[in-house]
Amino acid sequence: MRSRIEKIGLVGLGIITGVLVSVHFSAVADKDSEVSLPVEELRAFSEVFGRVKSDYVEPVSDKKLITEAIKGMLSGLDPHSAYLDAEGYKELQVGTQGEFGGLGIEVGMEDGLVKVVSPIEDTPAYQAGIKSGDLIIKLDEMLVKGMSLNDAVKHMRGKPGTKITLTVTRKGEPRLLTFTLTRAVIKVQSVKSRLIEPGYAFVRITQFQERTGENLASALDSLLKQSQGEMKGLVLDLRNDPGGLLNSAVGVSAAFLPKDVLVVYTEGRTADAKMRLTASPENYVRSHNEKADYLKDLPPVFKQVPMIVLVNGGSASASEIVAGALQDHKRAVVMGTQTFGKGSVQTVLPLGNNTAIKLTTARYYTPGGRSIQAKGIVPDITVEDPTSAQDKSLRLREADLEHHLTNDLPPEDKKVDSAKTAAPAKAPASKPKDKEDETSKPELAEFGAKDDYQLNQALNVLKGMNILHGK
Repeated sequence: MRSRIEKIGLVGLGIITGVLVSVHFSAVADKDSEVSLPVEELRAFSEVFGRVKSDYVEPVSDKKLITEAIKGMLSGLDPHSAYLDAEGYKELQVGTQGEFGGLGIEVGMEDGLVKVVSPIEDTPAYQAGIKSGDLIIKLDEMLVKGMSLNDAVKHMRGKPGTKITLTVTRKGEPRLLTFTLTRAVIKVQSVKSRLIEPGYAFVRITQFQERTGENLASALDSLLKQSQGEMKGLVLDLRNDPGGLLNSAVGVSAAFLPKDVLVVYTEGRTADAKMRLTASPENYVRSHNEKADYLKDLPPVFKQVPMIVLVNGGSASASEIVAGALQDHKRAVVMGTQTFGKGSVQTVLPLGNNTAIKLTTARYYTPGGRSIQAKGIVPDITVEDPTSAQDKSLRLREADLEHHLTNDLPPEDKKVDSAKTAAPAKAPASKPKDKEDETSKPELAEFGAKDDYQLNQALNVLKGMNILHGK
């Protein structure tokens, strides 16, 4: 089991500009030698290959034709399966360490255009005002229509310090928007933390990386010292966290759950795709050394302190594993809005010439048996962000992606109906803009700021929980 955890990771959303989303490696699944080959379809492929070779307007190499055929075969399966050339494979491995070059955008394809899933916090794209749902139609002077997603991502990558201009169409905007971004080495700080008030802690996880669990343990220890040993409540913020490594998600869950309880399980067609991952060191530490268990000396207060988990439509994959586990075990109250709904596992299968394929091999399920695929986590208390409540139609979720896997379980209408809803406050009135200012940089959402409405609502609920606990 342990070796499989080291080798398999959960992919976040789309492709991060500068790197495909982080995963670990897996051995190739057992092959079924009894499967017969589709002779007619292979004959058709051979005929098309021959026609292109002989009749296309320009000579095309065999390598290019076969590579493009492989890309098309995988991209037609679902939004997360892909062919990784040598460059993409190398960057995928580097990305697990939380540092890579690019713009900091997670993207997918829609109608032949690049669609922004989410800008990553504290990156050039985020700071420039790129928003979820934006459609990129031009990269510098190159039209995106007709490009593959990998080709578009390659063009957005580049040497740190160089510039690129993105031309974007945004729903509700009367004209095209242009953003000139400077490429940078993206260093994603996985864990951020602070005391909101005496005894009330705020921990934000921006992405699940190799050392997220260790960083979380250090942050929790520091917060307890700052609060002089008194911890009344904790907010775990997973908003706009696109996911990352599976073992890190198990580690974060284990920090707050009893030892050895089920965190997540996966179901697929092969033996390697069937896993039951519990809150045990062998499922989250990266080394066989017992001293590597970064949760071993974590103060027990964090197993009992009242908790709120904040989520939104940008919370995906590993974020949904954590939120679902804490919700099913009734360890925390989940607040915010419905999550993205990426409930599938991708395995990286290395090929020759330093290439690989990223293949969807399983669905994952919460401890209570819920499939999150194309649905997401429904919060216990729905709290809309008033600054974005008017943009519901722009929210992109797994169910909106082409070729997405369906949810294989019946609808959970009862869960949806029972979710409590807190009415959002009215967004503050904005000053009228001059015509020249229509394409200016939009206001950034600052998670964890003093005026963070959802965080303040979470703090109010925590205080109420403490009052009830006291009674």
